[in-house]
Amino acid sequence: MIKLLMLLEIFITIVTNYYFILSIFGIVRASKSKKYSRPTTKFAAIVAAHNEEKVIADIIESLKSVDYPSELLDIYVVADNCDDKTANISRKMGANVFERKDTSIKGKGYALKWMFDRINNLDKHYDALAIFDADNLVSSNFFLEMDKRYRKGAKVIQGYVDSKNPNDTWITGSYSISFWAANRLFQLARQNINLSCQLNGTGFCVDTELLNDVGWEADSLTEDLEFSCKLVLEGYRVDWCYDAVVYDEKPLKLVDSLRQRKRWMQGFSDVFSKYFFKLIKKSIVEFDFSAFDCAMYVFQPFIVLIYAAVTILSIMLPINAGIASTVNQNFITITIRVLGLLQFLYIPIILIMDKKINFRIMVCYLMLYQFFMLTWVPITVAGIIDKNKKSWEKTAHTRSISINEMKAS
Repeated sequence: MIKLLMLLEIFITIVTNYYFILSIFGIVRASKSKKYSRPTTKFAAIVAAHNEEKVIADIIESLKSVDYPSELLDIYVVADNCDDKTANISRKMGANVFERKDTSIKGKGYALKWMFDRINNLDKHYDALAIFDADNLVSSNFFLEMDKRYRKGAKVIQGYVDSKNPNDTWITGSYSISFWAANRLFQLARQNINLSCQLNGTGFCVDTELLNDVGWEADSLTEDLEFSCKLVLEGYRVDWCYDAVVYDEKPLKLVDSLRQRKRWMQGFSDVFSKYFFKLIKKSIVEFDFSAFDCAMYVFQPFIVLIYAAVTILSIMLPINAGIASTVNQNFITITIRVLGLLQFLYIPIILIMDKKINFRIMVCYLMLYQFFMLTWVPITVAGIIDKNKKSWEKTAHTRSISINEMKAS
């Protein structure tokens, strides 16, 4: 048991150091260029919606009010198995609406593939497709920033996923902290050292020809992660754009959060079984570090469990009890504790740098964020157990926030 603990601690030390070193590259952010040349990229903005009558008007209004030539941007809503007023409201708002009725295969991944096929059959040609969720809002410069990146050669670009309701509850506050930290410490870090970033399921653009060549075929509960892995295996890179912002609604209640994050872990576990060893093979055979980094990312559920196992075993078998106290063990333990302390202080510093901090968020972080992170352990276990279950449990969106309200806040 002692040897097992030592092996697990060595693994955790390596992983912790890996992500800590990676995060350092996210500290420096290049200065923002506010100069825009005349846009030329023609986008189709696709909004995936299932019974979203409470919020669908807000995302359409947001897309219609962006600072981008209207002749270069068309708005599409795929109303997926809706039995409410989502489609009618979308049409009244001026969006192009396609209604999908297929209860045999449900989920966002299937709805998007269905919509991509319809786009391909239109007479219009689009350079790139932009994907959004129905509860989103977008910054006015979103497409201007995407146009700049696209014309520089980026084929898949993920925008900055922000929160539109960080101060609602301690759950939304904890979600927001997690996303803000990941944006800076992992997405920006990867962008700065030319690794492939990760798609977040919304607020991303993909080149139409690339999508047709690679194919979507992302049918897991985390279709964004699956497509990210597929792109890396095909030799493509996901770019990340700090200044193209999409605002996402976070769940208000713990029960909704548990349900959503369990779905994420189901998807992670499913994608792991499909892509982990392929990514590892590519990283070794082709010396592709992006493939290795992507493999590490899909390994996250098991890293969470190993962290939990190390914590439990350390309590059961204290290393200073004279059983197997060695210099190596002490070094590993000190390393874990020091890096843990650094990361505990790290996130507030990053939030201050990004001007995301306020009194409520600070209290949420200090008092409740650590508990929020602990809930990942049972969620991960449940997700791994149910990884083969593909049933989609929708997170209800009921808070209507307009883009004008976001600008005023």
